[in-house]
Amino acid sequence: MSAHLTFEADRFPREPNPLDAPCVLVRPSCTLDRDQAPFIMPQRHAFSRRDFLKTSLGAASLLALPRFAIGQEGKPPSRRLNIAFVGAGGQADAAYSGCEGENFVALCDVDDQRAAEAYAKYPGARRFKDFRVMLDKMGRDIDAVVVSTPDHVHFAAAFLSMQLGKHVFVQKPLTHNIWQARTLRKAAAHYKVISQMGNQGHTTEGIRYVKEWVDAGVVGDVREVHAWFDGPDFVTAPYFRIPPSFPPPTAPVPATLDWDLWLGPVKKRPYSPAYCPLIWRGFWDYGCGELGDWACHTLDAPFWSLDLDAPSRVSVENLEPIHEGFVPRSSHLKFDFPARGAKPPVSLHWYDGGQHPAPPLDWDRTKPFPKSGMLMIGSKHTLMTGERPDSPRLLDDAVWEDFKKNLPAKTIPRIKGGPFREWIRAIKGEGPLPGSNFDYSARLTEMALVGVMAQRSNEDIEWDAANMRVTNHRGFERYVREPARRGWDFGDEVWG
Repeated sequence: MSAHLTFEADRFPREPNPLDAPCVLVRPSCTLDRDQAPFIMPQRHAFSRRDFLKTSLGAASLLALPRFAIGQEGKPPSRRLNIAFVGAGGQADAAYSGCEGENFVALCDVDDQRAAEAYAKYPGARRFKDFRVMLDKMGRDIDAVVVSTPDHVHFAAAFLSMQLGKHVFVQKPLTHNIWQARTLRKAAAHYKVISQMGNQGHTTEGIRYVKEWVDAGVVGDVREVHAWFDGPDFVTAPYFRIPPSFPPPTAPVPATLDWDLWLGPVKKRPYSPAYCPLIWRGFWDYGCGELGDWACHTLDAPFWSLDLDAPSRVSVENLEPIHEGFVPRSSHLKFDFPARGAKPPVSLHWYDGGQHPAPPLDWDRTKPFPKSGMLMIGSKHTLMTGERPDSPRLLDDAVWEDFKKNLPAKTIPRIKGGPFREWIRAIKGEGPLPGSNFDYSARLTEMALVGVMAQRSNEDIEWDAANMRVTNHRGFERYVREPARRGWDFGDEVWG
């Protein structure tokens, strides 16, 4: 496979874009120390963008960056990965901590202010605003890429990285639409890379307990699941705000922000502080709401332990809309899953915005009912977790205390160090494939996104997973595969 990006130069948008301007070719001196400065501004050499795409990786190879080179001799623990980070502020802090000890060779962020702390902390990493430029200039010097951007950019950053053979870690939800999730699943296999989604609960001992107990028959047949999350909080929490008007009031673009790159594949619109940073989650064009944000945590345990896949139907039981294109104030959805072999059909209820199920009969009524959590109602016992799957227990207290005296055998290997270390060990050949690799996490994400379609449309969804289509409404292709701006419309390469 060629080391260059496989899309043609003329597929980049003709709107203002760094690749359309005269390029700056970095020609470091022979005395360059990569730890002295994040980026060196040499003399300008104007040349065509097509020439840039042909020569950029060659220029990048002049940089004396350490190489991981999986085929190198030497003991595995002595080898360090060269990791690039797309999204350098906010959620990326967890990535820096999780990848500590590896080589941080590039930081890419569309907002210099959001990335300022990381730029100061890692001065040896080169800085970029456009990850497409980063991959062109440094493709040969990057082993793996961590994507910590808003949801609507996950797919683009991950797919282009995998096209170059880079291992990828993508924050949850994996993608913004179902076609993207299936494409990344195909791409991980096609390009033979190690993939991981950042639902950290999948590495905990708690989720392993859930699966082991279900597999051991402790819970019995599960036909009913309830999961609820107290948000979105539009008043005090940092991630959701209702704008004063729709569309939100516009404002000048901050000097530190490249607004066109922030929009990425989404249609152009004027900048508003109601979109970024942080509060983009409320707008369907950029985020997937509370369901997309938390289903990959709260529903991970039942999805895995009950061998669920895509639902056949999602019904809107109750929904409080706010405005078209914006997340609901609250909702209650019911997901229907068919039987899987000997496992019975399952009805899974999702609640958000303060809606929640009635406490089960085996709940101690002297205790307050949790604001967020998950219940699996079995024919033998009820299993409960919080909003993450890390502290499971059985109801009621007497049953739980007796059960703890003789727990089922631990049959699933435990993970040390969390999702980043699991991913890094797999890349280095020191551990198995990560548990939330794209073959798994794309299916988990698809389940959530079928529900997101129901929320966005306020309509019941009949989902034909085999043909990736909604069967009871016309025009829902716009949700299944959202249109992308020119220059961001890729992914068909792996569907041949």
